[in-house]
Amino acid sequence: MRLVVGLCWYVVACCSLGACSSPSPPSSIGEASAPEGTLIAMEAYRGLDRYFLRYQLNGDFFYTSGDLRGRQLAQKARGEVYDPAGVDTLAPPHLDDWQGISSQLTPVPILGVSDWIRFRDRVLQSFMPRESGTGVAVTFEQDKYFLFYDRQRRFRASRLVDKPPWYEVATSIDLDDYYRRWEPILMDYLRRESIDGGEVLFNTGHRNPGSFPFVYINTRQQLIILIGYDELPRAMQGELPAAHWLQSLWHFIGSHTYSVPLRPFTSAQSLLALLADTAVEPGRAVVQALPSETIIPPLSDLPPMDLEQWERDLDQKLGRSATRGKVDFLVDGEQFFSRFIDSVSAAEASVDIRAYIFDNDDVALAIADLLKQRSLTGIDTRVLFDGLGTILAGGERSESLPQHHQEPISIHSYLERDSEVSVRAVKNTWLMGDHVKSMIIDRRTAFIGGMNIGREYRYDWHDLMMEVTGPVVDELNQEFHEAWAQAGWFGDFGVMLSRDPVPVNQWENGYPLRLVHTRPGQQEIFSLQREAMRRARDYIYIENAYFTDDRLLGELIAARRRGVDVRVIIPLETDRGLITRNIATAANLMLAHGIRVYIYPGFTHAKAAIYDGWACVGSANFDRLSLKINREINLATSEPAAVQELLDELFLPDFAHSTELTEPFPQAWADRLIELVGDYVF
Repeated sequence: MRLVVGLCWYVVACCSLGACSSPSPPSSIGEASAPEGTLIAMEAYRGLDRYFLRYQLNGDFFYTSGDLRGRQLAQKARGEVYDPAGVDTLAPPHLDDWQGISSQLTPVPILGVSDWIRFRDRVLQSFMPRESGTGVAVTFEQDKYFLFYDRQRRFRASRLVDKPPWYEVATSIDLDDYYRRWEPILMDYLRRESIDGGEVLFNTGHRNPGSFPFVYINTRQQLIILIGYDELPRAMQGELPAAHWLQSLWHFIGSHTYSVPLRPFTSAQSLLALLADTAVEPGRAVVQALPSETIIPPLSDLPPMDLEQWERDLDQKLGRSATRGKVDFLVDGEQFFSRFIDSVSAAEASVDIRAYIFDNDDVALAIADLLKQRSLTGIDTRVLFDGLGTILAGGERSESLPQHHQEPISIHSYLERDSEVSVRAVKNTWLMGDHVKSMIIDRRTAFIGGMNIGREYRYDWHDLMMEVTGPVVDELNQEFHEAWAQAGWFGDFGVMLSRDPVPVNQWENGYPLRLVHTRPGQQEIFSLQREAMRRARDYIYIENAYFTDDRLLGELIAARRRGVDVRVIIPLETDRGLITRNIATAANLMLAHGIRVYIYPGFTHAKAAIYDGWACVGSANFDRLSLKINREINLATSEPAAVQELLDELFLPDFAHSTELTEPFPQAWADRLIELVGDYVF
């Protein structure tokens, strides 16, 4: 199975990432007339646990080697043998050295580009749609591609992020489901080519950086090796890990020097909010002891709170009415990134992205490349990210990141390089962060929630986004407009001088939706959820990664003592290390007071809650930073259909997928100290 699935994935990969048409095959391996830049395998050998390859590029010869676990290789200087774990001891390998090595190895037959194309076409015919203007999104492990036929009925392929905007995804498939169909095709093809030894290396003819010009197949060992080619301009490569810390230091200095006079009002608000919360709130949490009663009351049979009255009270408390719109919940990166990429590809006028982190990993660079492409076609493309959050994230590497990914030193520079993308970084005066995640397409469709732009959100973590339409998007446009202006050179004065965007979504369809915020001096997300906890009489469901606010913890315990069914989903692990002990302490306390605690396997980054049918979902954690300091946006609604969708798509599956806590976590004497530190720091 590993063999066939891997090969079929490569069927997609080898003809994507660049020109859509099939490459012109050379008449023979290493033909001098091969297109410039084409990598042509000349010799291939296999040892017990390594393979060795001699190939030609623009008339020069290169030597590469790798282990038989299929890790990607990168092009190195002429004459070097490159090992995924480091430069091999064979350097400098002159031709005599190569001949000495190859004489002790098993030669591997090499097939040309035309052979590869014939096999590829046979495989793809088994599932390609024939409808005009449609194609298939194909997933293999952590890569996604778009396959389609053009108007001349010729097969084309591209990365999903490069999909032609006028094509639609007809269906999505996982190649694992098709291996039984493809295995006979593979075996029959090798027999026809008289490959008796069960191993072969294909030249694919693909020559773009990021592609896979060679593929090695060993049917007896059920092994597939994708030999990748990638390069990044030297000026853009991150060579020194310290570069991110230097960027952080420079950003910190700028945030507290020239940024302050440009943003006098927000700087003062941020400082006052930070001082007030640091001086008062953690101390209040310590003084107000949590209930110690351990008798767990039965669940109440009272009806839920009156949601109509609740919405009227919210109008009065916030000083504004709910707007209207429609929301669809997108669970995990597969759903969100597919919809987001499709929307960006189809954008007709503008793309506005606001994120806490725009990372520099492979997923982020693919999104960046898409944005750059769209900007060059006349799409007004703006990217706003938190300066400190993005710099620090860029200095960390995801465990699932491809081994030879080379990140740019600055994602800011990468986005602007050879493009019309406008980029601004939010200054972090007094360490206030912009934790909002919103992506707005053509000012009519928006995505908001917990996901940033990066690999963890696409592949590694469990998370939640929302796709929203309707007049509520006008409010998100206004929020982006103000944040963008404030991040510019004129700061607070830029907001005053700028013109508000004209609403473009005036329609009466949909249902009431409400944006709620955390901003300096404005703690709506905290105060509204605390009040919802106090009013709830039926149930409270919460899923959140960071649970360090003692006052909300106390409100949940009080709700359970009233007979409310309180359930909380927390992760087994987090991305902050230290905070894991805070979560364990909170989980033990909730368990002792009858709250049902569910431990999600792995890391859930979702931020969602339902209180008797009122849902509050967005970017805010249940910690001090999100509830008091940072900028956050949540979306709230009591629309029954939307709340039921949130239950069906997130909470009910996650309850089933998680393990309910029945015994407290073991705790040490230091956990109380960690909990106190968490109150101040997080």
